[in-house]
Amino acid sequence: MKVLKVILQICFLHVFLLLGAVLKYFIPLPIPASMFGLFLLFAALCCGVIKLEWVDQGAKWLMAELLLFFIPSAVGIINYEEIFSIQGLEIVGLIVLSTIIVMGLTAWTAEKVSAAKKGESH
Repeated sequence: MKVLKVILQICFLHVFLLLGAVLKYFIPLPIPASMFGLFLLFAALCCGVIKLEWVDQGAKWLMAELLLFFIPSAVGIINYEEIFSIQGLEIVGLIVLSTIIVMGLTAWTAEKVSAAKKGESH
């Protein structure tokens, strides 16, 4: 039963991805459709149009399996050896720098959320 709930929540999240694609069609900004969908989901959560419980477990499963979504692109990059021979060091440096930035921002955000939750409970 839990698996069915997770599948339904993932399908619900995909509805927002599709809505983002429709919005991108009408608003031709250089922003991916998935970001439009993410913004719509965020706005719907903030406005109370949808409840967090409707997407919570599906989103947690997607986040837990996030690494699997990067495997095809990593394999695709390996097929182009000339990219690594020309710009390999630059690519590795960019990956390291972006990873450090993402980790730092994630830690900072987690601290802020944790502090806000502690402030609410007292």
